[in-house]
Amino acid sequence: MKNLLYTIKAKTPKEEIIGLLKEHPEIKFVSLVGIDLAGNDTDEKIPVKLFIKDIDEFYAGTAVQTDGSSVVLPGIATLNNAKVDMPVDPNVNWFVDYNFEYFDDETNKPVGTLRIPSFLIHEGKRVDSRAVLTDTLSFVKRELLDIFHEHAEIEGLEVSGNDITDIVFTSATELEFWVKTPLEEAAIKEMSASQVLQEQYWERTHGAVRCALEKCVIALDEYGLGVEMGHKEVGGLKAQIDESGRLTHVCEQLEIDWRFADAVQAADNEMFVRTIVKEIFRAEGLEVSFKAKPMIGLAGNGEHTHIGLAAVTSDGKIHNLFAAKNPYEDFMNVVGYGSIMGLLKNYEVINPFVSATNDSLNRLKPGFEAPVCIVTSLGHTPKIPSRNRTILAGLIRDLKNPMATRFELRACNPYTNTYLVLAAAYSAILDGIRATIDRSAVDLLTELSKKAGQDGIYLEKSRAYRSEQDVFEDYTAEERNAMFGAPPATVWENMEAFEKYPAKVKVITAGGALRPQIIKSFREGALLRWKTEIIARILPEMRDIVRKAQLIESPYRTDQDSYNWNKLKAAREFLAKDSIDKKSLFTRLTNALNSGDFATASKLQVEMYDKIEELKQFYDEYVKNNI
Repeated sequence: MKNLLYTIKAKTPKEEIIGLLKEHPEIKFVSLVGIDLAGNDTDEKIPVKLFIKDIDEFYAGTAVQTDGSSVVLPGIATLNNAKVDMPVDPNVNWFVDYNFEYFDDETNKPVGTLRIPSFLIHEGKRVDSRAVLTDTLSFVKRELLDIFHEHAEIEGLEVSGNDITDIVFTSATELEFWVKTPLEEAAIKEMSASQVLQEQYWERTHGAVRCALEKCVIALDEYGLGVEMGHKEVGGLKAQIDESGRLTHVCEQLEIDWRFADAVQAADNEMFVRTIVKEIFRAEGLEVSFKAKPMIGLAGNGEHTHIGLAAVTSDGKIHNLFAAKNPYEDFMNVVGYGSIMGLLKNYEVINPFVSATNDSLNRLKPGFEAPVCIVTSLGHTPKIPSRNRTILAGLIRDLKNPMATRFELRACNPYTNTYLVLAAAYSAILDGIRATIDRSAVDLLTELSKKAGQDGIYLEKSRAYRSEQDVFEDYTAEERNAMFGAPPATVWENMEAFEKYPAKVKVITAGGALRPQIIKSFREGALLRWKTEIIARILPEMRDIVRKAQLIESPYRTDQDSYNWNKLKAAREFLAKDSIDKKSLFTRLTNALNSGDFATASKLQVEMYDKIEELKQFYDEYVKNNI
């Protein structure tokens, strides 16, 4: 709609903000958006008149407090010490969220809520995800400026370190999501076949899906996000048409991409995009799922996170800090090589922030273009930029545009806490730059390309870190694990990295923002959600699968049917049937979780998934032989 206020730009003076709100009386509410350690955003309805009246107190953080027990800050905000202050952040854009189902009588415009990114402060310390990223970037910036001023001439860098006056951190995320008709049951086998046949990717959208997608692109552009594309993704199923001509049985996967921004702003943008997309599709009668793996056996939802680094020089110009002087001869400069090496070497302690749920790890399986190994790809030669989609962190280059040089972290999903991931990633990048700044680009390329077992000055001897091959097709699972390290199979295994790699934890906590208290709280919250989800959701789903694998009464039974049923029956009992002397896998898993024996529970969870797949296979064989 015309004449709506969509965005209040970063650093707008208070007087201008008050003036804008008075010019737009359809904006009735203010909501302070704090991001807890699970990546959840807060929302409330504060009348605009109170915000205008007490604006100084909102900036100071004294106008609004929340109960810390209602957000995910375990071990920090406890029941007997729960008060959390919420100061607003004036250094990023503020967005207006409009309710198109409720129009203001006086203005005939939709009622709006000004969503203001904020910090969470407990006992005088900032304890939220936005603060972790904001404060980490301030630390990394100071350290990088010191490094560049100390090492004025850096091989491959087009500017002198002494001329650098500022550092710019840029990021962009993209959003994949499934949409479907409410209450629709997914036809997994049919969609899996469609996925293999590539019938959906870039397919033309239709009906309500097309309307919603086009409305999203237009709306997000109104908010100044610079949408670059909206399109069909690999997953989906052709919808059907009912008697009235409307599409039914909708179930397909989409993606929306938008322009990069400052790292903190990019994370804020992502949060807001999810809200807008969900509301627009809901208005069209469609459900949206941002889950990493909403349907087992089909493509999951990724959110590839792009990471960039630039320098501002005294003349005001911006220079990409990864790009080579001659992109046709070199992949990157020394800073670029050091950055990707730091990211890969320390990834074990970044990974917990990337994949903190059962759902996220379900997505990271071979065969679905989702990375499982800590490995990069640069390209076969500098003249041919890589588009290897099987690696964890790829180098993205445009030979004609050095400013486009960046890294793409492919393991993230729409519910990844981007704030914490970027904070840990830029800390790791700093570590890599600091350790390699005096070396040559040739030496760094050689070390990055080394084989497992070869010595490295910075990288670990036992590991390889680069592959230009298809990681899924060209290596066995055993070869992948030997070269690039075995990936964590459960949330518990992933969170154990904080205990197993103290030197790497020291790297990401060096700035003081992502401090041990924050990591401990994040880990505690992730493990509580892991335990709760297994007991309350996953185990009931698994029991339903077991119960549905029933005996089929048939007059045409053969010895093959009896053999198949006996295998199936044994698998069902192993998973779900207790006796006095022997407990089922489900019971043993539940007991391990409730007793806090998470190491055993983790192993049993892996075994459960394997046994469930085995049961499905047995049941499929059993059913196919019945007529």
